[in-house]
Amino acid sequence: MASDKKKRRRTDSDHDGAATSLPHQKLLKPDSAILSSLKSLSAATSSSTSSTSKALTLADLSLSSTCREVIDLSLSSVQSSIESLALSITHSILSGRGFSFSVPSRSAANHLYVPELDRIVLKDKSSLRPYSSVATVRKATVTARILQLIHQLCLKNIHVTKRDLFYTDVKLFQDQTQSDSVLDDVSCILGCTRSSLNVVAAEKGVVVGRLIFSDNGDLIDCTKMGMGGKAIPPNIDRVGDMSSDALFILLVEKDAAYMRLAEDRFYNRFPCIIVTAKGQPDVATRLFLRKMKMELKLPVLALVDSDPYGLKILSVYGCGSKNMSYDSANLTTPDIKWLGIRPSDLDKYKIPEQCRLPMTEQDIKTGKDMLEEDFVKKNPGWVEELSLMVKTKQKAEIQALSSFGFQYLSEVYLPLKLQQQDWL
Repeated sequence: MASDKKKRRRTDSDHDGAATSLPHQKLLKPDSAILSSLKSLSAATSSSTSSTSKALTLADLSLSSTCREVIDLSLSSVQSSIESLALSITHSILSGRGFSFSVPSRSAANHLYVPELDRIVLKDKSSLRPYSSVATVRKATVTARILQLIHQLCLKNIHVTKRDLFYTDVKLFQDQTQSDSVLDDVSCILGCTRSSLNVVAAEKGVVVGRLIFSDNGDLIDCTKMGMGGKAIPPNIDRVGDMSSDALFILLVEKDAAYMRLAEDRFYNRFPCIIVTAKGQPDVATRLFLRKMKMELKLPVLALVDSDPYGLKILSVYGCGSKNMSYDSANLTTPDIKWLGIRPSDLDKYKIPEQCRLPMTEQDIKTGKDMLEEDFVKKNPGWVEELSLMVKTKQKAEIQALSSFGFQYLSEVYLPLKLQQQDWL
């Protein structure tokens, strides 16, 4: 039985002959040489993080536009803010003026990329949401209802999921996307992070590898979580101190690639922590990644698809999303390196033509639009790779590497990338 397991973990020797025939495998140096360079990277990252003075904030900058950011608030502070808002609304109604909510605008035009912070922030424009207007009466009602529900959570000191919140008043909310959107509005109105509202998303992200942390008092050793890994707690507040002997954090876009690396115990061969949100980044995974980066002072390397959406996902982790720009200070992880798969890798690693996909017109438009984003322009390497993608009109998924064997990703591609320090 043990010998069978060892055989399964070897490179696919039955794929087109011997394992030595795999493209680029002969370029690999001994693992000890690769580990030596990784230790240097880890030490440099730790030293840079430790020597850096207090991180810049919006308050430190003299920006031409006024911007707003939210902060973590205690439950009692959230409760007081809601009660003060309710009192103000009551006075307005009794005075005959009716009531309205002043809601910070989260439209595309109300965002600003700040190079000094390397993240997207929300500008200070707001709009009124009056109850007396036919156009906004329903949304004003939903806003009031969400505030009422959040107040109940404060009083009971409990957490619920966004799905729970939606099911408290399905007829009013109609669709969860509507209650989710107003929940973000409420965070902006109250000036607090969404986690301060005690409403969390369902578990989505997972983590495996050289990491130990406490989750609500339970000690979690992520090396013992098996192929499935440990689900990232949706309530990040309950996660305690972290410890690790990892040399880097590997952020993976796709669940399939994550499973391959977890099953191959890639984190033991090259000590690392592997994390994925299984596609679009969710809040819990973004918070967890930032916490790991800040506490462990490790470099973060990202493995995403070679298409505009892979780069979009990477940018959300790095500099934030426009939808939640109001909380970018807490949700972004600085200095994420783009490891792969990059457009230039398609020819470099001789990805077969049948594994390359033609970009759709929408793909090309998305790529061109991203080339106009300030956070892309700031990184010449990103511009070069994205321009190549748009020019060749080709994209590829991480799984394209499986054309050389199911374990090519863990046995050749990633080790060679790490050896050559081939990231942007």
